[in-house]
Amino acid sequence: MSRNRHIFKAVGVFLALTAFNVQAERHGEIRLIEGERHVFLGDESKWVTPESFWQSYLASSSGKHWGSSDTYPPYNDVNEFDTFTVEIGSGICLMEFFHNRWRRANDVRRWDPQFNAHSACPVVFD
Repeated sequence: MSRNRHIFKAVGVFLALTAFNVQAERHGEIRLIEGERHVFLGDESKWVTPESFWQSYLASSSGKHWGSSDTYPPYNDVNEFDTFTVEIGSGICLMEFFHNRWRRANDVRRWDPQFNAHSACPVVFD
């Protein structure tokens, strides 16, 4: 019985220690790495810049990408899930047409709330 008790305690200690160290990366998760935002690209299991993450998303999305500009595409020409990179000042933000209006792609995809603080994303609706 003493042996079983020791095994039980050892398993308990192991589980307690590993439970606090598990922090799995999630696709679209943003972390600061050396003071800069990086996003976990789940398909490739690596950390990339937000812009590289957006490019990867565009390569796999089903809608048309309207390129980058400070002028939105004509409303009557866009379709659900089309994307557009809006340029505002010195920043950019990936937009996605969803439910009849342009939204930040993160608001549609729900990758990580920090995307809405990246580059021009905080000011796209000003």
